[in-house]
Amino acid sequence: MDKLLDSLKKSLGLQVQAVKNIEQALNESFTNVIDEIDKCKGRIIFSGVGKSGLIARKIASTLSSIGVPSIFIHPTDAYHGDLGMLKSDDLAVFISNSGNTTELLGLINPIKRMGLKIISIVGNTHSELANFSDFVLDASIKEEASPIKLVPMASTTATLVIGDLIACGLIVKRGFKDEDFAMLHPGGSIGKKLLTYVEGLMHQGKDLPTVNLDDGFEQVLFEISSKRLGVTFVVDDSLVLYGVITDGDLRRILEKFKKMVFDLKAKDMMTKNPKVIEKKALAIKAANLMQNYSITSLAVCENNKIIGVIHIHDIMKAGVI
Repeated sequence: MDKLLDSLKKSLGLQVQAVKNIEQALNESFTNVIDEIDKCKGRIIFSGVGKSGLIARKIASTLSSIGVPSIFIHPTDAYHGDLGMLKSDDLAVFISNSGNTTELLGLINPIKRMGLKIISIVGNTHSELANFSDFVLDASIKEEASPIKLVPMASTTATLVIGDLIACGLIVKRGFKDEDFAMLHPGGSIGKKLLTYVEGLMHQGKDLPTVNLDDGFEQVLFEISSKRLGVTFVVDDSLVLYGVITDGDLRRILEKFKKMVFDLKAKDMMTKNPKVIEKKALAIKAANLMQNYSITSLAVCENNKIIGVIHIHDIMKAGVI
């Protein structure tokens, strides 16, 4: 068991070292590649063979997910007609650990004749592929992380990280935001988190629990119990928000004032300056606010007037959290 764990730790250490080597190699060659991809008017065409091909597919998928149109073409398919998918305003990215992959080298001239520039991500910057490329990113490693040194591990890790760095740079350069990401990911939990807004979940109209400043204990109790949200908001006749009263507040007030509670007004019982949110805010933002302040509901306001209330249960029911 100790021998097995030692081999795992060694493999992990070599992969960590491969990533650290990239950090040391970060220079203007990375920014130049990011600039070139950013200004590309067409698509980013990835290609590679074997494990490098799988990494190329993943990077293409990552870039597409942030709004950079990218596809993967296998070199063999390219040789047999798929070059027809390419246009002169596209940009090619070749991935090869050795930098001498025969299938990729054979594509250089046809692709150059079509007017495409070539970016290569290679483990050997003195290779043929690197020499014929317009841009080169160094993915070299000192040692593979496999015990037999033949299975690509550290090299694929390094290449994958380089792809993620390119994506990171493009996110920063293009000012890509959560809202942009949401438009490209409408399904699943990501879509729910980024496309569900407070406006679509809030209670409003007759379902909105409110009392006036001078309403008494009985009216406050009725509003909280009948609307079943565990809260009511204190407003004036124009629905300007002044405070909030929760069912927990009522229990504490009863304990403190006993029969005297019937002499109290809503303005005497309320907590001033309740937490509020806008109707156009994301529901996940509302959930985060509730968590930060240990509350279960938020007033939805517009021009200092309450227009709704959103409860943590509404957000959970919608599958946002």
